[in-house]
Amino acid sequence: MKKILAALALCCSLAATAQTLPLKNWVKPSDKHIQYVGRISFQNPDSPVFTFPGVQINTGFTGTSIKMVAKPMSGYFMAQVDGCEPFKVGFNAPKDSVVTLAVALPQGEHQLKLMYVIEGYELRPEFRGFVLDEGAHLTDAPALPQRKIEFVGNSITCGYGVEVSDPNFPFEYETENHYYTYAARTAQSLNAQYVAVARSGIGVYRNYGGKKEGDANNMNDCYGQTLLYDTTCPWDFSRFTPDVVCVNLGTNDTSTKPYDTKLLYQGFEKLYHQIRGHYPGVKLVFLTGSLLNGDGLKDVKNALDKLVKETQKAGEKEIYRFDFTPADGSLLYGASWHPSIWQQEMMAGELTAYLRSLMKWY
Repeated sequence: MKKILAALALCCSLAATAQTLPLKNWVKPSDKHIQYVGRISFQNPDSPVFTFPGVQINTGFTGTSIKMVAKPMSGYFMAQVDGCEPFKVGFNAPKDSVVTLAVALPQGEHQLKLMYVIEGYELRPEFRGFVLDEGAHLTDAPALPQRKIEFVGNSITCGYGVEVSDPNFPFEYETENHYYTYAARTAQSLNAQYVAVARSGIGVYRNYGGKKEGDANNMNDCYGQTLLYDTTCPWDFSRFTPDVVCVNLGTNDTSTKPYDTKLLYQGFEKLYHQIRGHYPGVKLVFLTGSLLNGDGLKDVKNALDKLVKETQKAGEKEIYRFDFTPADGSLLYGASWHPSIWQQEMMAGELTAYLRSLMKWY
């Protein structure tokens, strides 16, 4: 039955049509039964905005169908109904504002999970609620896991190009999918809720192809933002306190030359102090990504090893290091030589095992 329902939901999502608002039985985003996870601006509670991948919107509902309302051109989400196979839906046309997620469900209570799976800083997606059957209503989503992780990263964490297996493909929103990244998979394996702060091309001091002396809008500049590149909406760090923060940066800083190893270290040091200032006592794990190799891998490892040594000397007790296995092509590549879906899966297995041991999450 679950496979049948998933297929019905997928067919409906592909046949999504624009509708004229307002709608009958429209439940607004401010409804108390809707559960949110991630960096989201609620300045307008009936049209919350988000830009980072991995934002989650969950709820329960009664009836036999459910539709999602969003701003046209908001981009892609993964949807899962009643634990069935998740499927991808999109708001990609100027008039697409309503997408059918499921129909012909058995009469009764159901569960819905949504995840925003691309980078939304250009699109600035807005969620605008759900449409239910006549007489139906929302119910509570399941309680969130107690365990919490924050992932800070670049295109690898975003899921750039993960839906193709040809490195010659360019970047397209259609092939980006954060749902299949090491971050999302690790959190799922560990039964943890998580927040992702990630952007393709971003570095800790210098973005991809940037100036040797560093670039503005690096992660140190953007880390405190609710919406990427929007300084008017700072993130309230009290809204999510992780048990562990995983930082996967440095690939873009060292991918092109020239770069400055001293400034690279200082960038990591600055980010360490920024994260630690918001989360005293939380475990911090600095990773090296699977795309690093050669001098870049050596220089990022040296910077991070020095950071651990120097901060521990100053009294830090909860800083750690973890290195992913470098990609060698045996698991293919996604678009623009990014990790394939299989490489991401391997990374998730490696990090899951490490965090399970570090956090005692058995």
